Amino acid sequence: MAVREIYRGRIVDLRVEDVTLPNGATVALELLRHRGASAVVAIDDANRAVLIRQYRYAAGGYIWELPAGVLDTAGEAPVACAARELREELRQLGTIFTTPGFTDERIHLFLARGLRDEGVAHEADEVIAEIRWIPLPEALAMIRRGEIVDGKTIAGLHLAAAALAEEGR
Repeated sequence: MAVREIYRGRIVDLRVEDVTLPNGATVALELLRHRGASAVVAIDDANRAVLIRQYRYAAGGYIWELPAGVLDTAGEAPVACAARELREELRQLGTIFTTPGFTDERIHLFLARGLRDEGVAHEADEVIAEIRWIPLPEALAMIRRGEIVDGKTIAGLHLAAAALAEEGR
């Protein structure tokens, strides 16, 4: 397998890899290699989820998202990354591929409860306009109305709702 590195960045690496597919065809694939991330669905005792309205240049403006962060290293445990985002009791909900057609990025999703306010710390490249506690049913309605369009947030909120329903909450 031949690999040509096109770009090495602080978050992603772009490569062209010559691979043989299961059907025997050999193709050159443009791949974005990413070390992964964790996102947290934080639910308080009133069954509200915390959402942030963050500026995303690639999305063309501000979008609603779950608190999330990139793994510090390829070997960092996803739960450690999630704990950096929200220092709470964490339960793993699952892992998603963001866009498996061209990237290996995985986002590990967690449910956090037992919340306590420890303040907000932003990275230099983060522009957060608003942090809001939204009742979980309203957050799910925001998805249906197209107000939440971020994939990790949609998956995380639905997985959290299902987990809470299983617990009878």
